[in-house]
Amino acid sequence: MARVLQGVSGGIAAYKACELTRLLVKAGHDVTPLLTPDAERFVTAETFRALARVESDPGPYPIPPRTRVEGGSDRHAIVVQRGRCRLYELFDAHRAGNGWTASNGAVFDLRSNRRRPAGWTSADAAGLPIMPGLARASEARAGAIRHALRFTVGATQKAYVAPAQHFASADPNPALPPMGLRLRLKAGFDLRPYHGQARVILRALKTYGMIVADNGSSWFVTGAPDPGWRDAQLEELKRVPGSAFEVVRAGPLTRG
Repeated sequence: MARVLQGVSGGIAAYKACELTRLLVKAGHDVTPLLTPDAERFVTAETFRALARVESDPGPYPIPPRTRVEGGSDRHAIVVQRGRCRLYELFDAHRAGNGWTASNGAVFDLRSNRRRPAGWTSADAAGLPIMPGLARASEARAGAIRHALRFTVGATQKAYVAPAQHFASADPNPALPPMGLRLRLKAGFDLRPYHGQARVILRALKTYGMIVADNGSSWFVTGAPDPGWRDAQLEELKRVPGSAFEVVRAGPLTRG
């Protein structure tokens, strides 16, 4: 497989370039279309992105030079542009000269609940934004988390359920959870043995639940890095059994 940068200029040839894109993708090549303004008078950039199966949103991405990148293999980078209410998330982010490279980029309008196109991933495998699902130490200290949390599981099936838009598995086993599956801590689960930040998180899981967002460590709820987290309290969460949760919504499924 080759990585192809396809330049498209204006004129009737832009229509022929669509067929070339389709054939290159069919042959297994990774195609990135680059259109001139004149070319977009004939064929839209969205058409080429669909043909090339490009699942990243176009830039520019206003990622500051000193943006912190998550450790590990995923190397997520997250930036919120407050003035425009835009969320920018990168997967496999690396500094490159004066800018950045990434394997995937997603842009979300924080004033909208619009989801990504069907079948599209994001910086997270399920095609969801990462930032809204993170637990935050500031929320835990304030005594309430008022949103659902993201979590990972060891294996998923080749399917997704809303609000997810993408699966990341070749296994059709229906016993595995699909991407986007929402679980909720059962109302009768006793929180008295849990303390501080652990109890705050568990109360949120009773009210808002948690959503399968990626493959990874099983039952791993993700939090934003913060020195305010209390590890001893968070360790208590490991005592919560999987049987303490119930499925909120299991379908309809979109399968591969």
